Amino acid sequence: MRYKYFRFIRNENLFIVLLAIVIGILSGLGAVGVRFLIRLFQELFFGGNGINLLEPVRHLSWWYKILAPAIGGAIIGPIIYYFAREAKGHGVPEVMLATLLQGGRIRPRVAVVKAFVSALCIGSGGSVGREGPLVQIGASVGSSIGQLFKLTEKQVSTLVACGAASGIAAAFNAPIAGSLFAVEIILGDFGVAAFSPIVISSVMATIVSHYFEGDFAAFQVPAYKLVSAFELIPYTILGILAGFVALGFIWVLYFSENAFEEWNIPEWVKPAIGGLVIGGMALWIPNLYGVGYETINEALHGSLALWFLLLLIPLKILATSITLGSGGSGGVFAPSLFLGASAGGIIGIIFHSLFPAMTADPGAYALVGMGAVVAAATQAPITAILIIFELTNTYHIIIPLMFSCIISTLITTNIKKESIYTQKLKFKGINLTEGREESILKAIPVSHVMTSPVTYFNYTVNLETICDVALKSPQHIFPVVDEEMNYRGYFSMGELKSVLFDKGDLANLVIAEDIIEGTETVPVDANVHDAMDMLSRNGLEEIPVVDGNKLAGLVAAKQILEIYQMELRKRELAMAVVSKKKFSDLTEGLYVGGGFRLDELPVLDSLVGKTLRETNFRANFGLEIIMIRSARRKKEVLPRPEYRFQAGDRVLVVGTLEDIMKYQEKRELAEHPLPSTT
Repeated sequence: MRYKYFRFIRNENLFIVLLAIVIGILSGLGAVGVRFLIRLFQELFFGGNGINLLEPVRHLSWWYKILAPAIGGAIIGPIIYYFAREAKGHGVPEVMLATLLQGGRIRPRVAVVKAFVSALCIGSGGSVGREGPLVQIGASVGSSIGQLFKLTEKQVSTLVACGAASGIAAAFNAPIAGSLFAVEIILGDFGVAAFSPIVISSVMATIVSHYFEGDFAAFQVPAYKLVSAFELIPYTILGILAGFVALGFIWVLYFSENAFEEWNIPEWVKPAIGGLVIGGMALWIPNLYGVGYETINEALHGSLALWFLLLLIPLKILATSITLGSGGSGGVFAPSLFLGASAGGIIGIIFHSLFPAMTADPGAYALVGMGAVVAAATQAPITAILIIFELTNTYHIIIPLMFSCIISTLITTNIKKESIYTQKLKFKGINLTEGREESILKAIPVSHVMTSPVTYFNYTVNLETICDVALKSPQHIFPVVDEEMNYRGYFSMGELKSVLFDKGDLANLVIAEDIIEGTETVPVDANVHDAMDMLSRNGLEEIPVVDGNKLAGLVAAKQILEIYQMELRKRELAMAVVSKKKFSDLTEGLYVGGGFRLDELPVLDSLVGKTLRETNFRANFGLEIIMIRSARRKKEVLPRPEYRFQAGDRVLVVGTLEDIMKYQEKRELAEHPLPSTT
């Protein structure tokens, strides 16, 4: 269907660029609309002009300060729960998940729901940012347009990235940073075919934002200059501090999310409870309300006291974590900037008071700190550097900015592999630090693919016997063992052929031990990825598998490739079916091709209380778990090794009809045991 549009537009890349222009315009309008809604709700909840928040809050009653965020949470909770659960949280991980596993498909309603609930959450005092919602809104627009024209998954993912870039560009008036955000975080692809439409979309969103709101500045950035080379010392310390602040933010955020998720009360009630806690905190520190841009501006101009900045860092981390953990909607970008400005202000005040002639004003450090914490939290230093650069429009800040951002990123990446975005995906069982091939291969134990029994030789067997047996075997290598099956090494068919011409002379002189050429092995409890790595490093087609020091079998590269293709097909078929059919509709089982079925099964009582790793589900039942319906959480979760089965859990599995029936028989036998014959 999509090709009818190419009768008028022959170049497919040009068509994508034209769509990127449309996405940029719509995303820019979305950003303008969200900012309008935030001002509207802020004015409704707190009064004033809807722009400045701290001044009108000071004149409100104490009870209203507590109740305002709770009222906002009470409204957004049911909306998110019943209309678009993807709108919960900070949005960017959901966009990454869509591009990774769903071919860029995001439901069109997400844009509308996300715009409303995030604006309401921020406007009622939720301690979150607006940038994450703008990314998700733009991505939803891009996905919807891609699906409308029935484009390929790769093209839809590119349009999703266009929308994400437009959201950042419109939020900060930073088209370059928006473009780099999309390719560095969302896609991880700097190809021209993907990058060109992303840049164009970012520019269009910025133009739309300028048209409606003028050439606004997100922050009132003071004049900056590097006073002396001595300042690299405090900037180094700032980079280290920013790294640890980012680590603390990530840890507390996901601790809060997990804590609220484990809390067995209705999902739609939790945002109101989170809002109540935020109201109590903001009763004493109103700076915790909303996106916090006013506080950031005060830090940039050195107006905040040292003790207050020290207090703001832990309280802002806690406030944002509670808002998002309880089910609120908003971003983590602005809170990261808030934390960075506070951390930079602390370093700036200390060093400027000690060395006033050799250091800049504290505001300069607050500005660099903003970039450093964002770089560390997102593990995207290029995006962070460019955002601050575009905010200041001055080259003089680049040297300390790059210095602190790289140091802070090195701190976080060396301590923690996951960023504030990818951590959420990892909790769902998705590891972006590995390729899909590695993830699949690491999930398969060697014992599932090895060949056993195999042709092997006792180390005392002579050459004549070896030749008679080995030449009839399909193997490429032959293990050598002793009388107790202890592994001693192997020889290859190539090595055997080198002595074959002298068989008559050496028949009774050469024994198996004499032609051993290697001792490499793979443990029987290793995974297929380890085996493939060992095979490739040693240039082998097969390698012996040992259990302790005993020969257990052989594993071949050909076998690994075959099972990888089979596993890949199973997962793709299963995910394709899951994406088209509700989990709750799969109780009857579906044939997905290749001899496999997709079925929903209850968890055996014998597995309750055990982790997925402890059950060794795949090895014991021959079934691949695709998804788990958690009875306690009342939601679907992706399988993680650490997931502990609870009574009432159900699993969505892929397997042969025979294996599914065997599992069902075990369940029936457990429920209705056979009568004792004694």
